[in-house]
Order: sequence, then structure tokens, then C-alpha cells
Amino acid sequence: MSIIIKQDAFIADEVMQMVARERAVALSAREWKHRLAGYGYSIRDTDDGKHVLETLPHRVALCELPAEMFN
Repeated sequence: MSIIIKQDAFIADEVMQMVARERAVALSAREWKHRLAGYGYSIRDTDDGKHVLETLPHRVALCELPAEMFN
């Protein structure tokens, strides 16, 4: 597992593809979050209803996830 220290558009795109792929195979949002934890990522729900992808265990925010992934 590598920690993304500097935001790189190519790496962010690869991570988003992995997140979307895992969402497609997960049966529930709970399973999806569990699968992402296996890759070293978590989803934090913000106070304004948005979802942010973070690294584990350092909680470094990577990007905001689109609302379509949670439907």
C-alpha cells in the first residue's frame, strides 16, 4: 500500500476507477466500505452530506466522491 502525499491526477483517476469497480461488485454500502478498507481507504461523511475518500490510518483526504456512487 502506498500513501498519496502529492495529489496526482493520474493516480486520483486510478483510485476513483478502483472505488467505482468495488462499488459495482459490493452488495451494500457497508460491504463497499469494508472492501475499500482492505485497500487502505475509507469514506468519511461530512456534515454537509458529502462523502470524502481518505487514506487509512492517516485520514488524508484524497477527493470528494460523486453522489451517484451512493444511490
